[in-house]
Amino acid sequence: MIKQIQLVKMDKNDWQELQKVSIETYTDTFEPYNSPEIMDAYLTTAYESKKLQRELTNPNSRFYFVKVNQETAGYLKVNVKDAQTEKMGDDSLEVERIYIRPPFKHQGLGTRLIQEAEKLAHEAHKSKIWLGVWEHNEPAKRFYAKFGFKRIGQHSFFMGDDEQTDYLMQKKL
Repeated sequence: MIKQIQLVKMDKNDWQELQKVSIETYTDTFEPYNSPEIMDAYLTTAYESKKLQRELTNPNSRFYFVKVNQETAGYLKVNVKDAQTEKMGDDSLEVERIYIRPPFKHQGLGTRLIQEAEKLAHEAHKSKIWLGVWEHNEPAKRFYAKFGFKRIGQHSFFMGDDEQTDYLMQKKL
């Protein structure tokens, strides 16, 4: 079967599908490393309906579903200006999320999404693209390094009251 891959820009009405995919993919990646209580608390807060609706209507954030043969396989979220989770400057675009659903991993979709993020950064005349990645997420760190991202620092990330470390990685365009 030939795969048809599409990127579809989300709008505020897509919050339920966004919520479902977010919870599924985040759980798949991080559940083995966190207690059920911490996971439940984080998922309830991070992907709460009103929060997602606000994010989807923020003019400095963009969300894109990646669809394979019309089925949602994952999504990309990018931020500029004050929507960035760290103050990296107006010359930067943040890749906040590349989430791929488990059945669609290892099919080149992450590559397609990082390429889209770079294209968006170029179109917006940004000179840098950056992201945060959990210090123990070795596959993700290798993936981003393959595209020229280099570690430039770190910050704390909280799963409930559990402080974890994200590496900040950046690529100059």
